[in-house]
Amino acid sequence: MRSETIVVDLDGTLLRSDMLLETANQLVGRSPVTILQLAGWLTGGRASLKEQLARATDIDPSLLPYHEPLLNWLRTEKERGARLVLATASNELLASRVAAHLGIFEDVLASNATINLKAARKRDALVEKFGAKGFVYVGNDTPDLTVWQAASGAVVVSDSARLITQAGQVTQVLATFASGRPPLLRSLIKAMRPHQWMKNLLVFVPLLAAQQYGNTSLLELAVFAFLAFGLTASSVYLLNDLVDVMDDRHHARKRKRPFASGDLSLLVGWLAWPGLLLLAILISVLLLPGRFTAVLSGYFLLTLAYSFSLKRQAVLDVITLAALYTVRIVAGAMAVSVSLSFWLLSFSMFLFLSLAFVKRFGELEKARARGKPGDIRGRGYSPDDLEVVSSMGIASGYMSVLVMALYIQDSKTAILYHAPKFIWLACPLLLYWISRVWMITHRGHMHDDPIVFAIKDKTSWLIGAGFLTVFALARFA
Repeated sequence: MRSETIVVDLDGTLLRSDMLLETANQLVGRSPVTILQLAGWLTGGRASLKEQLARATDIDPSLLPYHEPLLNWLRTEKERGARLVLATASNELLASRVAAHLGIFEDVLASNATINLKAARKRDALVEKFGAKGFVYVGNDTPDLTVWQAASGAVVVSDSARLITQAGQVTQVLATFASGRPPLLRSLIKAMRPHQWMKNLLVFVPLLAAQQYGNTSLLELAVFAFLAFGLTASSVYLLNDLVDVMDDRHHARKRKRPFASGDLSLLVGWLAWPGLLLLAILISVLLLPGRFTAVLSGYFLLTLAYSFSLKRQAVLDVITLAALYTVRIVAGAMAVSVSLSFWLLSFSMFLFLSLAFVKRFGELEKARARGKPGDIRGRGYSPDDLEVVSSMGIASGYMSVLVMALYIQDSKTAILYHAPKFIWLACPLLLYWISRVWMITHRGHMHDDPIVFAIKDKTSWLIGAGFLTVFALARFA
């Protein structure tokens, strides 16, 4: 294709995302009320909507998920003498930023405030500029067939054998590229983070603490509560990843998440998270007590506040995280209608506050190691806060041990356990685990999520088994 003109589509082709979705996602992620603003802009037409979104947002083209194999191929063709042109239905402001960042395109054709440059309109603009059969066109979807009819050749970026065949019926297919996207369901399940459902096992804690684990009807209610919380949590994970997509693209590990990497469409996310939430609400309303539904609703609202605001407030963010764990225990008590223990709630709040500080310490430590100045992106901390975060986190963890020690002396404990003094053995186990977690964190070996670390850590499992043994001795010895 030496010395030929190669015209490249942007959305879904060169970019493993869509600029309309990227801008809309960024705008709504800043403030949910802007959905009403979007509806108003849409009444002016699709081209006008794209113009308004382009002006209202600040998409960084260096962070967008590009189709790297295609981009490398284009660079090679440019070195061989091909003229590269970007032609997209995205707004001209955004297209120009992408072209300037990549530095390989000689010209840009894009939508403006009145014209949506797609399908027949794009074809006509290209024919007017380069002549019929005067260009090779790189596209990815059915509307591109109209453009391929006027092209001298097609480069198809798609996994669809049907689309490739259709392109070959209207012009010569010169090359094909796989989309690079995993199967939709696999990416969606990954974004839902089912492994994080382990955290929702906390809803069983009140049942165990009240020693009602032999009551099958209550156990059934706890299982439904676990399922409702799991679906709600997955809904929140999807929403949080949508809101955080640009911040995640700055992160060494999080940029590989389905939305940030382009493996999963942002539109799928905006359709999936309300669906999961609705399913959770149906389970809650139909199968569980009204008090559980009220707590679940409060949990969801608190996560919304965290996603859109509280996570950017230093210290308030970790308190919120600790509260979200504790709410799971409250919900478990509401589901099986047992009394809440003051000691259990206090223990939970201090322990999970410590783990939330572990999470933030890890981010700060990595930022300091990189010599990154200023605030941590998307958070209210700076690397200079490292020592105070560590101090507060360790203190919180040790406070949870103190609460456990005081619980042993409570008069109600003597009623629940035949030999409550055995519970003292749990104190050194917990002291060791908390100290070990913080030692690993200080050495820079902690996972971004300490709960995930605990799930994968053999020593944590051994300590957990030790806990169960201690409480079994206290109960039955």
